[in-house]
Amino acid sequence: MVCADHPLARQESVSMEVLGDHIVPRLHGPVPAYWEAAVLPARTPAGRPVRRGPAVTTFNEILALVAAGDAVCTVPDEGRRYNAQTDVVHLPLHDAPPVKWALIWRTDRATPLVRALTQAATDCGDSTTR
Repeated sequence: MVCADHPLARQESVSMEVLGDHIVPRLHGPVPAYWEAAVLPARTPAGRPVRRGPAVTTFNEILALVAAGDAVCTVPDEGRRYNAQTDVVHLPLHDAPPVKWALIWRTDRATPLVRALTQAATDCGDSTTR
């Protein structure tokens, strides 16, 4: 994501390497290291450091930073669908690895509703990952 008047906003897609040229938000709070490494890597694919900017704790804070032009940020494609704003442009990253999602829950607290959701997701999901 970049602000609408950012020079990259006119591109059809960009490389993960551009992260080395810009500031990305610094995540504050209980974020698993593996998740942060996958979504906001510390280095570009070529090994250049990715500079961290202001600390954020919510996605709305990230959107505000990006809209103000104070940072750029990588997000899974769902960000485009669920967080569309006229002052933020979502650019495809043509060399980014795919983001994988999974349902997780505590098995000792599985309720009939959780089991029904799991079955519905399984029925609708990609059969190659089962």
